[in-house]
Order: sequence, then structure tokens, then C-alpha cells
Amino acid sequence: MANGKRESKLASDRLLSGSVIGLYSLLLTLGFLVLLPRFLLDALRRGKYVAGFRERLGSLSPLRQNGRPVVWIHCVSVGETQAARPLVKAILRQFPGHSLVVSTITATGQALAREVFANDAAKVFYFPFDWAWSVRRALNTIQPSAVLIMETELWPRFLYECSLRRVPVAIVNGRLSARSYRRYRAMRWFVRGMLQAVSVGVMQSEADAERICKLGLKPKRVRISGNLKFDAGQAAAGNISDEFNLRFKLGGAPLILAASTHAPEERILLAAFSQVRTVAANRPRLMIAPRHPERFGEIASLLDQSGLSWSRRTAPPADGDSESDVILLDTIGELPAIYSFASIVFVGGSISRSGGHNVLEPAALGACIITGIHTENFEAIMKAFKKAEAVIQVRAASEREATVQLAKLLDELLADPNRRADLGGRARALVEQNFGATERTLKFLQPLLGTPQTVENPVSLAAHVGKSA
Repeated sequence: MANGKRESKLASDRLLSGSVIGLYSLLLTLGFLVLLPRFLLDALRRGKYVAGFRERLGSLSPLRQNGRPVVWIHCVSVGETQAARPLVKAILRQFPGHSLVVSTITATGQALAREVFANDAAKVFYFPFDWAWSVRRALNTIQPSAVLIMETELWPRFLYECSLRRVPVAIVNGRLSARSYRRYRAMRWFVRGMLQAVSVGVMQSEADAERICKLGLKPKRVRISGNLKFDAGQAAAGNISDEFNLRFKLGGAPLILAASTHAPEERILLAAFSQVRTVAANRPRLMIAPRHPERFGEIASLLDQSGLSWSRRTAPPADGDSESDVILLDTIGELPAIYSFASIVFVGGSISRSGGHNVLEPAALGACIITGIHTENFEAIMKAFKKAEAVIQVRAASEREATVQLAKLLDELLADPNRRADLGGRARALVEQNFGATERTLKFLQPLLGTPQTVENPVSLAAHVGKSA
């Protein structure tokens, strides 16, 4: 009698979860239809969403694996792709009989993944839209033995389908900022159901681990590895290109590198740089690397109006490239090759209230780093950098104040090479102290990658979605 009630309860849970995931799919479809005009406009203007559209529909060319286990690594964009680099190398080294495939969502992430994993991944493709039919098509083609999700990119239908197929899923290098946690907590009953499909959550810090446990991932499935990006930053040290130095003569005047910038940071940087150039003893140069490729043209227009001489990386080489005041780095994946040439690195997304970007790559090369104060996306990292006095932050409430503060700071740092060296040395030491997350992560993933049958099977999402927290 008890077994009958238990089976009835499980059947009820599955029916409820099917209803909930069905409602999610319906809302996703309705949202897509409402936003379709915007998607079409972006596609026509910027080519956004057009790239890999068939792959996003789940239509993938078949893999030729001869029965080898396939590990699917999902990276959202550039940052996650960079972080995955040391892990990919470690997996292939320890599990040479496995094949790896890599998916991304953004075009920039796709371009970088195709470049850096060209010799390591059996396939690089766009992640499918989160509908049942597109996810199933992709899973039917890939047939993964395990799925590794970089950071915390949770797609309900994808997790649901992996759970039904009993494919183990791991969150790797997981992070949950306070802002993301509050957003997830508002629908914790649903998030808790999704997390039942996760076999292990390998989180960056104790704070990240605590937050994901509060959202419903069982503590026995949570591990703390540190941040893979510390290891990825170390890898960047070997990624130096002589081509830039040959064309742009970067070893001469001091170079200020503005990395991963957002609006209005380019305007602020150009205004501050123009002020500094008039007073600096050794006239510095500026290189701007916007975060999003669709803004390359916008920044080119700003440079045309600036009164400064400038060169464009993708333009044919010209005689003035070696002396131009400003260089526009309008490419994807080449930024790490510039860090070693920079006297000062400004890491963007931090004045613009975008949450900031990764400071670890320039830090690994001993760069003197400046950011704004909006660095919520890298809360734990920035806390460590501030404690070690390895970064300087611009604190300003307005664009005008930011320009004044940044100009003053650039002027001071350009005039004081010892201070720059001290800041860079502290940053490099911090990266070296935190190296080793890849080794710890791989240790936590070994049961899934080596003998997944011995790992506690992931509880079917179908039995849990819809339960209240």
C-alpha cells in the first residue's frame, strides 16, 4: 500500500513538472513572438542572431566519434570561453579517450571558441534555443556522456531533457552574484526544481556555494574550487603577438589599454586621454577594445570626431600606424596579446554600471589596473584585489566627474613608473597565489567523466519541478 502511494506521488510530481515545464515553454514562445520585431531589426541592422541560426534550431552536423564518450562544455560568451581553456586542456590530458564539444550563445564567444579550441574540440556550435524540439535535436546529435555548464547558465528545458536522459550535468566555475541570487530567489520554487538535474555544482567561492545551496542545490553536491579564470589568466602570459609590435610599435611610448569598454566609457577615456597627452612628458598612446563588435562602427565615429590621429586594427597596414594617437582594436580574441605591452590597463564595464569584466588576464602579466566601482560581476575577485591593494578604482557619480578623476589618475601613474610596477606586482602575485582551480575542478569532475555510472545518478527533474521551497 505504501509503495502504491509512493508511486502515485511520483507520478503526480512528474505530471506537475511536465505542466510547469510546458508552461515555461509556452511563455518562452510568447515572449519570442512579442520580441520578434526587435530581433528582426537587430538582425537586419547588426546581423545579430543570424549567425548559426540553423544550429540554434538544433540542426547540427553529425559527430564521428566511434563510440567515444562526448563531453559537452557550454560557454555563454567570451569570458566563459577563456575560463574554459585550462579545463579543456586538463580534460583531454587526463581523459584522452573522450571527445569534447563546445557551445556558445553569443557570436563573439563563438568566434573565440572556434579559434582557441580549433585543435581540441570535435565541434564548436551555437547552443540551441530552449524549446523541446530544438534541444532534443541537439542532444540526439551530440549524445553527451556529461554536460559541463560554465558559470551558472541555467536553461530549464535543456536541464529537463538532460535529466530525462539521465545525462549528468555539472556547473563549473559557478558563481552567483548577490544581484543574480536575488533574481533567482524570487522564483526559488522553480529554480530548485531545475537544480535537481545538477549532479555537482563546482562553485568559485564559499559565498557562491552558500547562495546556490539556499536556492535548492543539495550541499552534498556542492564543491568549492576557486576561480578557473586565475588559471586562464596564467595561460595568457604565453599569448603575445609580435605582429602588433611590428605594425604599431607598441614598445615605444607608454600605452594605455582600455579593455572591454561599454558606452559611455569610450567618451570618458578619449576626453581624459586628450587632457593627459597635452601635459605628459612622454606622450602616451591609447588602444580601445570595445566589448561588443556591433559597437565598432560607433567607436570609429567617435574617433573621427575626437581630433586625434587613429588607426584601425582591421584596416590595411598604413605608414601612420606606428605613430597614431589611438588604436581601435576591432577584433575578437586578440586582447590578451596586448596586455604585456600596456603601461596601464583600464578594465571596462565598470564605470558604465555593466558589472565589470575580468581583471585576471592583465593581472597575470603584471599590469597596472584601473577599474570603475561597478564590478558586481566579479565580486569575490575584486574583493581580493582591493584587499591586496592591487587595483585602483575610479569613484565618480557622473561622466564629467569620471573624466576629471581618470585624467588625474592617468597623469599620476604615467609620471610614476615605480607605483605602476608595485600595483602590477601585487596583481601578479595575487593570481599566482590563487592558481590551481583547474586541478581541483577536475578532481571533482572525475566521477562524471571517468565512470559516470558510479556517481549518484541525478534525480530526474521531472520528479521535482514545481515543488515549493
